[in-house]
Amino acid sequence: MAQAEHHEHHEEQTNTGLANRKMGFWLFLGSECMFFATLITNYLSNLGRSPAGSPGPEHFNLPVTTISTFVLLMSSLVMALSVYSIQRGDLKKTRLYIALTALFGLVFLGFQVVEFTTFVGEGLTISANIFGSSFFLLTGTHGLHVAIGVLWLISLLVYSFRGGVSQERALDVEIAGLYWHFVDVVWIIIFTVVYLMQRVR
Repeated sequence: MAQAEHHEHHEEQTNTGLANRKMGFWLFLGSECMFFATLITNYLSNLGRSPAGSPGPEHFNLPVTTISTFVLLMSSLVMALSVYSIQRGDLKKTRLYIALTALFGLVFLGFQVVEFTTFVGEGLTISANIFGSSFFLLTGTHGLHVAIGVLWLISLLVYSFRGGVSQERALDVEIAGLYWHFVDVVWIIIFTVVYLMQRVR
């Protein structure tokens, strides 16, 4: 831990005391927040604007989506453990937790593929109506972000076996963790707005 703190002091820092890379990444996540806010607003503004009788939220399978949401939330916990492990210099556990996080991400994506395939089979497609366009744009964009995160984690895992991941470079894992937690938080919002609120309606 002392080595990680020592390395952190040698990182170029902003006036806030944060490392430049971490500060830059927080700014990037801020822009991503605005991007997803726009997609969510677009989805909400298009609710109820599709022709009567056309495919819509009635095709949602809340129990299945709830399970996939739980999987993604658990992946966030495991990602936090990977950051904790690398800060303590435990590379073996770091690799294990990174691998598990990537696996949970793949399971989530598998659920999403099954869900999308089912929707298409039932007539709810991206071109079916304005609801379908808004829904697939929002959830599909999030799925793309999850896929990017999975690739990032797999790259970190491979890199760790080449000596590129260590306690002295714990910030690399921490930044990947920030991205993964962001993706999870965004999904909680999407799940609430798209699936749970629709259920209440």
